[in-house]
Amino acid sequence: MDSDYGVPRELSEVQKKRALYQPELPPCLQGTTVRVEYGDAAIAADPAGAHVISHAFPHTYGQPLAHFLRKTANVPDATVISEHPVVRVGVVFCGRQSPGGHNVIWGLHEAIKAHNPNSKLIGFLGGSDGLLAQKTLEITDEVLSSYKNQGGYDMLGRTKDQIRTTEQVNGAMASCQALKLDALVIIGGVTSNTDAAQLAETFAEAKCATKVVGVPVTLNGDLKNQFVETTVGFDTICKVNSQLISNVCTDALSAEKYYYFIRMMGRKASHVALECALQSHPNMVILGEEVAASKLTIFDITKQICDAVQARAEKDKYHGVVLIPEGLVESIPELYALLQLLLHPESDDSAQLSQIETEKLLAQLVEDEMNRRMVLGHVCYHILAAGLNGYMATVTNLKSPANKWRCGAAPISSMMTVKRWSRGPAATQIGKPAVHMATVDLKGKAFELLRNNSTSFLIDDIYRNPGPLQFEGAGADSKPISLCVEDQDYMGRIKKLQEYLEKVKSIVKPGCSQDVLKAALSAMSSVTETLAIMTSSSTGQGTPL
Repeated sequence: MDSDYGVPRELSEVQKKRALYQPELPPCLQGTTVRVEYGDAAIAADPAGAHVISHAFPHTYGQPLAHFLRKTANVPDATVISEHPVVRVGVVFCGRQSPGGHNVIWGLHEAIKAHNPNSKLIGFLGGSDGLLAQKTLEITDEVLSSYKNQGGYDMLGRTKDQIRTTEQVNGAMASCQALKLDALVIIGGVTSNTDAAQLAETFAEAKCATKVVGVPVTLNGDLKNQFVETTVGFDTICKVNSQLISNVCTDALSAEKYYYFIRMMGRKASHVALECALQSHPNMVILGEEVAASKLTIFDITKQICDAVQARAEKDKYHGVVLIPEGLVESIPELYALLQLLLHPESDDSAQLSQIETEKLLAQLVEDEMNRRMVLGHVCYHILAAGLNGYMATVTNLKSPANKWRCGAAPISSMMTVKRWSRGPAATQIGKPAVHMATVDLKGKAFELLRNNSTSFLIDDIYRNPGPLQFEGAGADSKPISLCVEDQDYMGRIKKLQEYLEKVKSIVKPGCSQDVLKAALSAMSSVTETLAIMTSSSTGQGTPL
């Protein structure tokens, strides 16, 4: 064991109180029997790249969705798993640290021990480096005691967030085989889950017994698709940042003579900036996606801010707060091309945008012209109990109370897209399939809500303080505004569709009346024709450029 990891923390009285908090589990995760219903085979999120993805992942592409059911569910063909042999499960932190990582491990440990007390959870120390070097720590109640409901990744630590080369993949497989692991759980974001999918495929090809499961944990909130409504850590980071922004807003309103430029984390995707703006109501927020869509230059953005400052000055307001995402420069071509040459790259070869003090850059330009948790751990056990490989743990219907959350699993390969680059008259598919970050949807309801309120945010000082992070009492059940306003629960709707199809099959059987048969054929013909048109029109869209 490495002396730097797994050491019990010295907790304050508040931390001790928080460590006693027990998160609520949805009914489908309670008890010791695992009930799973398999849906249809999942297709690629990127229809145009489906062939490339299926070719790259022949063993793990096209696997069915999995829905975990509560004890009272009446699903005759559900798979019921009541016998739980001893398992050895490895877990590793990858990527940037994010709130909630320790609770994922706590939930996984709790589920493993509840189903068989002799099973073991083994943590890899120092991220992917520890995985390759077989540096481990057995996770026990004693180790977990001072890390429950606490932030950070320091229980196990993390380093670089990729397992990409042939040598690294083979090294990871060798570690899993040497430690006789039944499953490997990778906790991370888009890059880490892409690596998880590749490991799952390679392990299946080599007939390695270890199953690989991914958990979407990233504070940026950019691992978002039809299967993943939000990521572990996004809610917490937005609440904490929103309170800090609100404190700055209060200071600006009190002094009445300062403009504050606050840089938000998030790289190219501005989800954190958007959510914090909806929660704290700063005077202005610049979103990278909006800048890219409008092809704005740095001087266009500067003019926008200056116009806002002037409009407020005409109302005798000489203070304000502006939010700026750290990845804003990536949306400004003339700056990003230069910065790629000057900055050390990230693990995915993109520019390390967190090194750029964008808020100082914009503040200076404006000045010159005028003189930016637990549940998924349990889901992981259900996934490995069902023997699934290459899946990501999913929890949907998150804007409802916990007892109505839907827990399941989706193949990571179905979340992949293939990057395209414009060369000549048409875009060409280049590179390996990957889980790519999702940017803010400028046609979505969250952005629409921000746009509808942007004028009042700009002129009227309606700053809002959501308060500190709470585990109980007022504000404890508050959820991200951007999550609540969107119409999601994709997994629930897929399941509902399957129920309707089963009803049709039960009604329209050989021997049914001519009228019933004709009505069914007419309805199905109309539906399939409409869906075919919608599918063909969307092919090739939604792919990163």
